[in-house]
Amino acid sequence: MRIDDPTGDVKHRPWPLPARPWIMAQRWSELLFAHWPVPASAMRPLVPESLPLDLFDGEAWLTIAPFRISHLRPRGSPALPGLSSFPELNVRTYVTIDDKPGVWFFSLDAASWLAVLGARAFYHLPYFHASMSCRSSGDDGASVAYRSRREHPRARVAELDARYGSKGRVYQSAKGTLDHWLTERYCLYAMDSRRRLYRTDIHHRPWPLEPVFVELNAESMTKAAGFQVSGAPVRMSFTRRIDVVVWWPELVRA
Repeated sequence: MRIDDPTGDVKHRPWPLPARPWIMAQRWSELLFAHWPVPASAMRPLVPESLPLDLFDGEAWLTIAPFRISHLRPRGSPALPGLSSFPELNVRTYVTIDDKPGVWFFSLDAASWLAVLGARAFYHLPYFHASMSCRSSGDDGASVAYRSRREHPRARVAELDARYGSKGRVYQSAKGTLDHWLTERYCLYAMDSRRRLYRTDIHHRPWPLEPVFVELNAESMTKAAGFQVSGAPVRMSFTRRIDVVVWWPELVRA
């Protein structure tokens, strides 16, 4: 099954699509957003000084997002069996450059060594290899058992053991709400070894969010990123599936 090209639906975007063609397509499935507020004073030392923090009501936010990637393929090519589907787990916060709000990643764990090496080399992202499983059950993947343990050489140990899934109907976030601010972002930022800043544009339709139940049996992803969060996530949501296209990184600041 091919993914749906979302570029015909752009009314929700905060800025126009890039003029150049996208280069990669993929599907994100069984995705959990789990968010904690973090004082800006605690976030600031862990994000490069040249990146302005994006705050909501004066607070920074930290997010973990476990999900499954599938249908991964370059533009004009089919997905390759055995290489196009794997679990991924992100830890991120929020920054804005040139009025383009985006995502800054503290880590991206993936079960595919090829994805780890490729994303590190071409997208300058802090990817790590991990032993991971993502097992879904129920109606169209409505309940997910997710486990991840980082095994990347010389990397901090980090793990997640969670069960989560839908507990309500699909909704789309409204502009001005925290859900919208946390999820409706259409670029990511990264730095290479020479401290040059890159922006990578992405596009998808508005997030089809669902209320979610979450059981966190083990969670040290946030600690490995340098944070001490306490208690359950303050805000959470779930997405069963969204199709995404990705552009080549663009140099923002040399």
